Amino acid sequence: MNSLDCIQEATTQCEALRGQLTADARLLAEFYRRLEQISAQLHKNMDVRDASFAEEFNSFCQNLRTNTDKQEAAWAQIRAQARSWTKNDYGADMALPAKGFNNKAKTLSRMCDEFTTEYHRFYRLYQGYTAQKLNVWLLTSCATAVNNITDKVLFLAREIAKNAERYRRL
Repeated sequence: MNSLDCIQEATTQCEALRGQLTADARLLAEFYRRLEQISAQLHKNMDVRDASFAEEFNSFCQNLRTNTDKQEAAWAQIRAQARSWTKNDYGADMALPAKGFNNKAKTLSRMCDEFTTEYHRFYRLYQGYTAQKLNVWLLTSCATAVNNITDKVLFLAREIAKNAERYRRL
């Protein structure tokens, strides 16, 4: 795979991760809404009507962990390949795709911030909730891993864009 193909693959992976984070943030917002309702029901000494909440939330966390692990592996491979490039791999036709990848990475970073915001919102509400066993520790682990992946993608995108610009003139 040449450098242009690798950038194209990185851009595709970046968009896939952004799409996954968008969906996960929406699901997490929905879990927050449901947990808020359950907490209100418990506070009023009412029967909880959402019996499947814990099972669905724990399943969500498990799927999130699986997807995050796959993303970590894919990005490790892309980073290793990009860091093995020489000056000759950066050509005049590489600057625009590199800038495009950099822009996609910035968009991913904004989506990661939204996901993190939803996570913290959910976690604050969860701290007072003791009725069911939830895999919040797994959600916390995934939120940290997603932030780490996003930081690495941003750094890689900046590095590639900077090198593409620098070596384009040579």
